[in-house]
Amino acid sequence: MSDVIYITEEGLNKLKEKLDHLRFVERPQISRQIADARDKGDLSENSEYAAAKEAQGMLEMKIARLENILTRSRIIDESKIDTSTVRILNKVRIKNLHNNSVMEYQLVPESEANLKLGKIAVNSPIAMGLIGKKVGDLVDIKVPSGIISFEILSVSL
Repeated sequence: MSDVIYITEEGLNKLKEKLDHLRFVERPQISRQIADARDKGDLSENSEYAAAKEAQGMLEMKIARLENILTRSRIIDESKIDTSTVRILNKVRIKNLHNNSVMEYQLVPESEANLKLGKIAVNSPIAMGLIGKKVGDLVDIKVPSGIISFEILSVSL
């Protein structure tokens, strides 16, 4: 799992905040729960202790996963992003040629995707079909519901 993960500075800061919350807020809470459960006596029949230990294991897995992501992350330099073709972090306005609806999406790393905000993962079918294309290009993109034809109207930051 040594693949590089490209991320924006904003996304990296959010990951760091989440990791700090897990380390400095949730970890001490679980430690207190384990100590409280341990004080209640026999550990072999103590369901509170078993639940707290399981929660601790899940938390440590989350922390390890976030630490792994942070060590593999590389910040994308937005000042060097070209808009002559569709690339990561570009905003792309596309027109669905079947129903003439116009949509705008920003192509972002998978960890920052949020369809409600118009941010789609760079490895999604639509984004992968758009990458490398120019304004005016017509593209046929295979999506789960079939093939959809789009025209690229604009590419911006």
